[in-house]
Amino acid sequence: MTDHAPHTAVSPVRDDLAAAFQIEGWPVRGRLVRLGDTIDTILAAHDYPEPVAALLGEACALAALVGSSLKFEGRLIVQAQGDGPVRYVVADYDTDGRMRGYCRFDADEVAAASQGFVRPGARALLGQGVFVMTLDRGPDFERTQGITPIEGESLSLAAEHYFQQSEQIPTKVRLAVGEVSTEAGRSWRAGGALIQLIAGDEARGSTEEAWDRSRALFHTLADDELLDPTITPETLLFRLFHEDGVRLEDARALVAECRCSKDRIASVLTSFTPEERADMVEPDGKIRVTCEYCATVYELEPAEVVAG
Repeated sequence: MTDHAPHTAVSPVRDDLAAAFQIEGWPVRGRLVRLGDTIDTILAAHDYPEPVAALLGEACALAALVGSSLKFEGRLIVQAQGDGPVRYVVADYDTDGRMRGYCRFDADEVAAASQGFVRPGARALLGQGVFVMTLDRGPDFERTQGITPIEGESLSLAAEHYFQQSEQIPTKVRLAVGEVSTEAGRSWRAGGALIQLIAGDEARGSTEEAWDRSRALFHTLADDELLDPTITPETLLFRLFHEDGVRLEDARALVAECRCSKDRIASVLTSFTPEERADMVEPDGKIRVTCEYCATVYELEPAEVVAG
């Protein structure tokens, strides 16, 4: 058997993508995410410890998996926060494919939790807390938010629990994050896949058998397959579902891009009192603000803030 996939529609996007896939004749829908330069840019903006970088990478892959299915313009925010070494992790996905993410953590507590042979997972890093998905449709709509307790040892299990509790949709999620070596050096990659059961009806009948089979095949998906840049999305899906045929659809390009700007920073600073802004002025007469997402440092004259 070869990895050629004659029944898979070829996507023009090869990497840094989010795409839907459909298994022929199955009551199952799925999505696939592959992140290369996008996740490396997000993680390289900060000197994250390896377990923290992996957690943020998973959150970004998950945000792209879920956000790329939205049928409206806006953004999806995936967030988890708790009482563990990582105070919170947040990842944004805009429906135009822009992504950003950030983790706040205690370095000493992360180091203590990382003693051992196994990378600490989401539960060890976040502790007791909540998993949150927020839909933002813009200023003309109220944000909608779903919140569930963090369940299981991984962010993928937390997401599965969220879909089961909040939307009653049987869901399986796989997330993988790791560093790979290339000619240019080592870089971060992330990947994710999701399948969901489409409810049965009179025409479709019971879907449980198909769901059991799809879960069994999905369980064989390995982390290295999600991360390997030499394995195309089509090849990956063909390896999983070649007996039934699978189509990759609606592939969307992803890119790391923060929404911060000098004007936005100035606007935020105007919400502080003149006395508070005066305390922010450094000895050289400038106000400096660092974006917590992309780590860009903005220099502003106090007069610019007042005018903003």
